[in-house]
Amino acid sequence: MDGDLAQRLNRLLDRVEAWLPDQPAAVDWNRDIAALWQSHPLGGQLVPVSPRDAVRLEDLIGVERQKRALLENTRAFLQGHPANHALLWGARGSGKSSMVRALLNTLADEGLRLIQVDRHDLVALPVLVQRLRDQSQRFVVYCDDLSFEGSDDAYKALKSVLDGTLTGPPENVLLYATSNRRHLLPESMSDNQETRLVEGELHHGDAVEEKISLSDRFGLWLAFHPFDQQSYLETCRHWVVHLAGESAWSEAARAEAIRYATLRGVRSGRAAWQFACHWVGSRAISNQDR
Repeated sequence: MDGDLAQRLNRLLDRVEAWLPDQPAAVDWNRDIAALWQSHPLGGQLVPVSPRDAVRLEDLIGVERQKRALLENTRAFLQGHPANHALLWGARGSGKSSMVRALLNTLADEGLRLIQVDRHDLVALPVLVQRLRDQSQRFVVYCDDLSFEGSDDAYKALKSVLDGTLTGPPENVLLYATSNRRHLLPESMSDNQETRLVEGELHHGDAVEEKISLSDRFGLWLAFHPFDQQSYLETCRHWVVHLAGESAWSEAARAEAIRYATLRGVRSGRAAWQFACHWVGSRAISNQDR
């Protein structure tokens, strides 16, 4: 009877295990260059991932100053020199996230390792940073499209890791974040009601100071603005040529690129990429139908 019960239990466990998701492979930083951090009640785990694409820094047009500043800051960090946490903020689709991905593709051979943390996983950020402290590699911990609502306390974990604890982040970890908001938190007219002039000097109230204090912990601010038409068209041309060769760019493509941006009401690197996919794809279908 005991043997029969054990067999039944084993069969039941086999059926349960068949429905469970496979456990992610352990990260090997000698092989893997990027990972996702997933928090759970017991702390969190790192899941290795492959780079999303092969975009390089030279593919990004119209943001030369931002590229140069972020590249210099990251190279200083990789070589063991002082470097700053970086906040890339500004217009949507202007290349903030693409720049971080391109940075990894450009500097992975120089030792850069990237870990992406979603906003809802920030509560376990101190656990991640502590795990990285004794690693020999150098890491950029990256938060994409970061913003917080007024009642959201998750930002306190980020604030603490940046500059608020006794030890601070280890010397082999930098934090980079992208956001559409310069101060990462929503700002309202009521925040300014506590602002006062004291002997000719402007003093913000506690609400404004609290919101500014988080972004102030990033030593490198890089602003991204909407593209002018020249930068937009240069980016359109770059991606059309990248996808289909030099002959694919023409006056007709240029005119259609302008029309595409006008209909969407935006000129940005993202819109340029989307136009290039539209133009090259539609031309390929048209040629097939002839």
